[in-house]
Amino acid sequence: MTSDRIVEIEIDDGGLAPPTAQIEQERRVAIFDLLEDNSFALPTREDRPTVDGPFHVRLSIRERRLVFEIGSVDGEQAAAFHLALGPFRQVVRDYFQICESYYDAVKKLPPSQIEAIDMARRGIHDEGARVLQERLEGKAILDHPTSRRLFTLICVLHFGG
Repeated sequence: MTSDRIVEIEIDDGGLAPPTAQIEQERRVAIFDLLEDNSFALPTREDRPTVDGPFHVRLSIRERRLVFEIGSVDGEQAAAFHLALGPFRQVVRDYFQICESYYDAVKKLPPSQIEAIDMARRGIHDEGARVLQERLEGKAILDHPTSRRLFTLICVLHFGG
């Protein structure tokens, strides 16, 4: 098992409205998938000591910023990133709208139409993952599947209630 990975993730949703059952299910699945398979490392930088994984990640929203707090599993603080939410707003909104369409479609549309909506949903999800990777460039190194799973958690955190 590689040490360049997240082994624990915490979602700090204190102060946010309680999540709906559907959002809570999305959260559980995304956390399970993320912990099952991910690739995450911190690049060497002059402004911080080198800390190897595995990592504990805490996600929160504070003062209208997405906050990543990264630590080693033994509790050593490794890094903290504060990202503006603006670049995520539209793609998160689009993602939730297409998810609502998808969940409605599953109830009443034929498989061909459901598949078309699901393809659009995956495309928006990929766009969110790309935005996240761009925002974390130089701060963290992560692969596309890890970025997708973290984007799901950002959506859940952003629209938790």
